[in-house]
Amino acid sequence: MKLSDINIRDPFVLLHEGKYYLYGTRGATCWGEDDGFDVYVSDDLENWSGPHEVFHNDGSFWATMNYWAPEVHIWHGAFYMFASFKSEDACRGSCILRADSPMGPFVPHSDGPVTPRNWECLDGTFYVDREGKPYMVFCHEWVQAIDGEIWAMALDDDLRAPAGPPRLLFTASEAEWIVPGRSVMGKPSFVTDGPFLWRNEDGALLMLWAAFSKDGYTQGLARSSNGEITGEFRQVKPLFMKDGGHGMIFRTKEGKLLMALHSPNTHLQERPYFFEVVEEDGLLHRR
Repeated sequence: MKLSDINIRDPFVLLHEGKYYLYGTRGATCWGEDDGFDVYVSDDLENWSGPHEVFHNDGSFWATMNYWAPEVHIWHGAFYMFASFKSEDACRGSCILRADSPMGPFVPHSDGPVTPRNWECLDGTFYVDREGKPYMVFCHEWVQAIDGEIWAMALDDDLRAPAGPPRLLFTASEAEWIVPGRSVMGKPSFVTDGPFLWRNEDGALLMLWAAFSKDGYTQGLARSSNGEITGEFRQVKPLFMKDGGHGMIFRTKEGKLLMALHSPNTHLQERPYFFEVVEEDGLLHRR
């Protein structure tokens, strides 16, 4: 199948041993009940096989709905999936699953959500600092926080549990381009979605994240003031403002940097969209 045939949100691409693995939120079931995640596989980013199921809830897993934003990262030789889940009687949270192959099968690794159990959280992503310390960066969702928040939390080396309390990095309303959404408790809300960390070759640490501007779903960008997760993240010019977001960066086999995001942000119409970006002046720019 072609990329335009794949209906997923929150695309994430892993290049491993010459093949591209594309994960994402199932478009058809994203807003309701679900039971798993899939992967699509390609040699050239144009022709894809799949969907191949890589995680399936056999009834023993705690979550029943909103299976969102799977990312797969390699750590100590294994493959770890960071993904968000919800059930009727538990807050949405980001969990970590593990497999020996990018094709799965992934099995629960953390003891339920790694994010705070009494917070509505989503879109946990993996980051490793210059000293080799692992982190989860995640969103405290606007449905509870009102002004959506992005937090960083150190993880144990085995990625099973937090290694300390979370630290607030920034709130959605710090972006000049953001527009408010629906009212929560009489206050305008502001969305934070899809954090993803990228370090430029010049050492700059950047964070992709998504929210809404006057042009629809928007791919935001922030830069750390000290080149680390401990810095102040300052908002810079968004990378995409044409109703698309929840992006990530990956390098192709040829060495090009591509951004993957979904666009449009409309149920059943979402498609993965790739475009080239370049590193310049401590930032990322669309080519």
